[in-house]
Amino acid sequence: MPFPDLIQPELGAYVSSVYTPEDFTPFWQSTIAEARQIGGEVRIVREPTTLKAVEVFDVTFPGFGGHPIKGWLMLPRQREGRLPLVIQFIGYGGGRGFPHEQLHWAASGFAYFKMDTRGQGSIWSVGETADPVGSFASSPGFMTRGVLDKNEYYYRRVFTDGVRAIDALIGQDFIDPQRIALCGDSQGGGISIAVGALDARVKAIMPDVPFLCDFPRAVQVACRDPYLEIIRFLSQHRYKKREVFETG
Repeated sequence: MPFPDLIQPELGAYVSSVYTPEDFTPFWQSTIAEARQIGGEVRIVREPTTLKAVEVFDVTFPGFGGHPIKGWLMLPRQREGRLPLVIQFIGYGGGRGFPHEQLHWAASGFAYFKMDTRGQGSIWSVGETADPVGSFASSPGFMTRGVLDKNEYYYRRVFTDGVRAIDALIGQDFIDPQRIALCGDSQGGGISIAVGALDARVKAIMPDVPFLCDFPRAVQVACRDPYLEIIRFLSQHRYKKREVFETG
């Protein structure tokens, strides 16, 4: 992670060059509507563990395209009524891991759901969710998968998965639909911002050092991956710069 190159007052006055396309709202409305129309089964299965204060459930729900997305749901064993829900999205390359790795939300009285990120989970923690969608040639990693077409872009699927995770849990009798929060660090922080912007049911967002923000500036100042994936891609596809930044 590079040191920041802007300080106050320049930092406070900075405005991104990213603009909102005219079709932004209808694009995402139709994307979410299509995923909901496809539907699919939500499966919540109790996971046997030795944990005393927390119950663990293995969840599978339909995400983008109806694809099965995995996650861990954790609830306090001693609970009454409906609980506030915290959904966590995961940093780049990680998966949902193991249930015992993050217990503080459930132990503090919240319903807690840790969503797998499709196609990830083989770098620093294990994942169980595939991404069955292919794409145009891309650089290794996930940043440029389908980046030449907004309809095919990898993160279109991931952000839709996040909204569909809320759909899968909000109707459960142990969830308070009026108290839904999102969190995550790095990639997870970026996903939480995107999903929170797409879904008005979210009441709070807690991103930590969010990634996936301000791509035009990021590729100029970043000195390490994942943003360098875009730079490597454009070094071989220089005539595709406009399509890449329109999508990202």
